[in-house]
Amino acid sequence: MNTAADIKKSVHAFNAEAARNDFPILHQRIYNDKPLVYFDNAASSQKPRQVIDAINEYYSTYHANVHRGNHFLSQKASAAFDDARVKLKDFIHASSEREIVFTKGTTESINLVASSWGRKNINAGDEIIVSGMEHHSNIVPWQLLCEEKNAVLKVIPINDDGSLNLQEFEKLISARTKFISVVYISNSLGTINPVKKIIASAHRHGIPVLLDGAQAVAHMPVDVQALDCDFFAFSGHKMLGPTGIGVLYGKLNLLVDMPPYMGGGEMIQHVTFEKTTYNEVPFRFEAGTPHIEGVIGLGAAVDYYNSLDRNTVSVYENELLQYAEKQLLQIPEVKLIGTAPEKAGVVSFTLEGINAMDAGMYLDTQGIAVRTGQHCTEPVMDRFCIPGTIRASFMFYNTREEIDLMIEGVKKAVKLLG
Repeated sequence: MNTAADIKKSVHAFNAEAARNDFPILHQRIYNDKPLVYFDNAASSQKPRQVIDAINEYYSTYHANVHRGNHFLSQKASAAFDDARVKLKDFIHASSEREIVFTKGTTESINLVASSWGRKNINAGDEIIVSGMEHHSNIVPWQLLCEEKNAVLKVIPINDDGSLNLQEFEKLISARTKFISVVYISNSLGTINPVKKIIASAHRHGIPVLLDGAQAVAHMPVDVQALDCDFFAFSGHKMLGPTGIGVLYGKLNLLVDMPPYMGGGEMIQHVTFEKTTYNEVPFRFEAGTPHIEGVIGLGAAVDYYNSLDRNTVSVYENELLQYAEKQLLQIPEVKLIGTAPEKAGVVSFTLEGINAMDAGMYLDTQGIAVRTGQHCTEPVMDRFCIPGTIRASFMFYNTREEIDLMIEGVKKAVKLLG
């Protein structure tokens, strides 16, 4: 946890108002001239003008397909595309750009591993472990694989504070355990899981681990080599980049041993009607025309993150979280869901006697965008015996003043709806 001195320092060290100037969407007024307060960042972050400009420049000056032409536009587009792969490699500290596979997002990245690595390596009776706080995209692909292979899915339970029960996790590991897939930061609870401990324990048993890093890359520096994870999946749109683009990191020795996920152009070396040979990694997993503008925009998002002091930003976002939780707890009807000691910028809560969706709709009339419902984590809601929560999720471009507006809105919602 950050100390009081760290928090005080962060307020002065990071200028959120200056950062907000880079995000055009944040300056509009909606619903009877109310300022937009955007607290749905865990679903999708907003985009700085640097990312918007990079995409606009691509379409305005050098749009062409990549790796397929020798004319000027294709060469320039290919260079920008390939440069972005190197940027992503450096951003998460992979050892080679060959370990960076472009996908549509975290969901496709996980499905790729389940379909390719899983179908090759999982057999009847084998066991796969996930946690009880997973997004549906890190549950359903493994269920489909288990149904196909007659394998078994096991679940790490959640403690009452929203942390993982690591003692029970150790008990779940058996000689039949062949894969573990867990979320780094919970999108619905904000819990930062002790993934290095989980990975180290798994590796002692020779078990590979995939991390769902969709929330983590947006809020903290990531070093996949230091984590020693075998796979790492994340989405561009949660980290200032475009929608429809994401990354699967995989250790090179694992990727080269995996069969293709889809067939088509780019992923081949030679094609005859008798036999097809496949391209090298990562192109083997990137069939068809790629999301070129998405890759270029994601590269621009990485450039933007690299212009920030990530550690200072993390401290600032943590200060916002602590401030929001403190203010919410002063409202008697509020119950926080997810109070683990280590959290990122997500606060989920319920209001006694008030439907979460009704409260969210009222906040929307006040210009405050929060997310309500199950957040694609229905098992989490079942664990806490609730139908859903109100979730406010923060980024470095949010402010205390915006949190004050949300608190005022929640108090009004309690009076009107309670």
